[in-house]
Amino acid sequence: MFDKTQETEMTTPTPGKRLLMLGVMALTIDAAAQTSTLQRVEVIGSPIIESNRTDAFASLATEVGEGQLRDLNATDLSSALRRTPGVTVSRFNPVGSFGGDEGGAVHVRGLGASRPGSEIKTYVDGIPFYMGVWNHALLDLLPVGGMQRITVYKGPQPQTFGNTFAAIDLTPRQPGQDGVSGNLRLAAGSFSTLIEQVDVSVRSGNGELAVAQGHARSNGHRDDADGKLDNLMASGSFRLSPQWRAGALVLSADNRVSDPGPQGDPAARTGTFETRGTLGSVSLWHEHGNWKGRLQVYDNHGTGLWDNPTAAVVESEFHLSGVRWREVAQPWSGGELVVGLDVDRMQGSVAFNGFTAFDGVSLRLVSPYVALAHTVSLNDGWALTPSAGVRVYRHNIHGSSSAPHAGLTLALGDAFALRLSASRGINHPGLDAALLNAIVPPLAGAPDSWRDLGPERMDHVELGMRWAPARGTSLDVSMFHDSLKDRYVFAFPPAVTLPSFTNLGNYSVRGMEATWSQQWRMDWSSFAGLTLLDSSLADLPYAPRHALAAGVTWREGPWRVSADAQFQSAMFVLNKARADAATNTAEVGGFAVFNLRAAYALPLLGPRGEIFAAFENLANRHYAYRPGYPMPGRSAQVGLNLSL
Repeated sequence: MFDKTQETEMTTPTPGKRLLMLGVMALTIDAAAQTSTLQRVEVIGSPIIESNRTDAFASLATEVGEGQLRDLNATDLSSALRRTPGVTVSRFNPVGSFGGDEGGAVHVRGLGASRPGSEIKTYVDGIPFYMGVWNHALLDLLPVGGMQRITVYKGPQPQTFGNTFAAIDLTPRQPGQDGVSGNLRLAAGSFSTLIEQVDVSVRSGNGELAVAQGHARSNGHRDDADGKLDNLMASGSFRLSPQWRAGALVLSADNRVSDPGPQGDPAARTGTFETRGTLGSVSLWHEHGNWKGRLQVYDNHGTGLWDNPTAAVVESEFHLSGVRWREVAQPWSGGELVVGLDVDRMQGSVAFNGFTAFDGVSLRLVSPYVALAHTVSLNDGWALTPSAGVRVYRHNIHGSSSAPHAGLTLALGDAFALRLSASRGINHPGLDAALLNAIVPPLAGAPDSWRDLGPERMDHVELGMRWAPARGTSLDVSMFHDSLKDRYVFAFPPAVTLPSFTNLGNYSVRGMEATWSQQWRMDWSSFAGLTLLDSSLADLPYAPRHALAAGVTWREGPWRVSADAQFQSAMFVLNKARADAATNTAEVGGFAVFNLRAAYALPLLGPRGEIFAAFENLANRHYAYRPGYPMPGRSAQVGLNLSL
């Protein structure tokens, strides 16, 4: 009922697993040395998401925290965000996201379907990390284990991130208390799925260190639907003085996922996709009274190896490096000033069957930004906060541009707030434009047409309301309109004189999001989120006209039960090709999916110790994110958490 019988391979310990053993030893030694422990008090938080957050510039972001990751039984980024309002995912394997075609992606309010290229950038600790040579995210490079929260920035927010229309940022977990703490999660279940995640945190004196390691694998619910994810992350910092702190972050990922092909057509399988990537950064923080800031220097690189028996072996390599500097100050009572500078450099190469087809192009983007907000106190506890700012771009190929933004918030403490924001998003062509110009035969007559491209632009307007009529109750409503212009595509006569790249085509997306969170009692809470989308492009992929997510979390004594559900209408899928007048006819039907996780706390296993069972697609519904690629039916996992 739940499983497909397949043999499980015996493997030698990986470096990550050896680190796990060392971490557990360190935890044991420290536990023996401790003379006292702090009692842990758990608070039932909101299901699905942790919160909707509005900054001083009237911009909205949605956060998914550790509690939600646990209750959703998330193993990767798409499973972590699959219920987040405004977010649509695509996948077809239980573990892993096939990076070579349409096997795994995250879309925000209809954005992110362009491939190659994307309107969404992904970050780890504010550092860009994605397949730079094709200019889009590879989800398997972005582990959720060891992350404190995942933040989805909806719409362009130039005061935070540039060169994108939306952003997803993963924040690594930091030690929460002095001493040593840690957690080990083990789970196994349907389709020979095995999951292991461990994190160890140490804080002592002026120093702190956090290490996380994860391994997940599955044979899959169909032949050749297997996947394997391995990752290792370490971060630490040391306080140099009361005002200064220095730190570093290292993340490594090594993954392999197979394509099962359309159901009933094994000859159409496109092989395997391997991703390997390493990210490193060093940081310097300071805090002087009302002025604080951070300087980051980063370097990351990686490889995507697509072994496609129906076409070729494609090896893509990327290298991203740069600097991030950001300062936040309160120069006067009620004022907030943000200034910063991003410098990014991108290189990459692509080889087909060992023959290098693209190499040698280097892109550089410099973007300083400034934003200012001021809060004015009004009568009866009301406050008005106007804001404005601008980010300026200087690209070594595509020239100069700017992205202004403005906002206005009217609030009555934490009980009620109205916000209005307008911002412009800028998205420059990446190496994908130069790459396609080099390998698409009709473009040979205009080999440098990509150099004449300008950036894509998006004008974003959003009106929002937050209302908290009682303690434990919150209602958020957002209405937005996005106008996208100058999308870069390759076009043919008569649209252009010669087949070449050009900025052509405009479209718009408007919509509404409404979320309701309710803490009913100390022992249970609920959440519901509705998203409505309406695009001027009838075939815009991954933009369902309506989607509803709901969740409930309940605790009684040692029991903790979390249930979540998603109801989504039919939608077009696959990518939005970067070719003029390209149409999209692939569509999947609507679906309703229910999941459940039940856990029983065991003090013997530590303050967060528990045994649990997680069930996906309880109603055994037939649904898919790609035609011919059915998602798993009813499945289950059982496991335990061991903590110190």
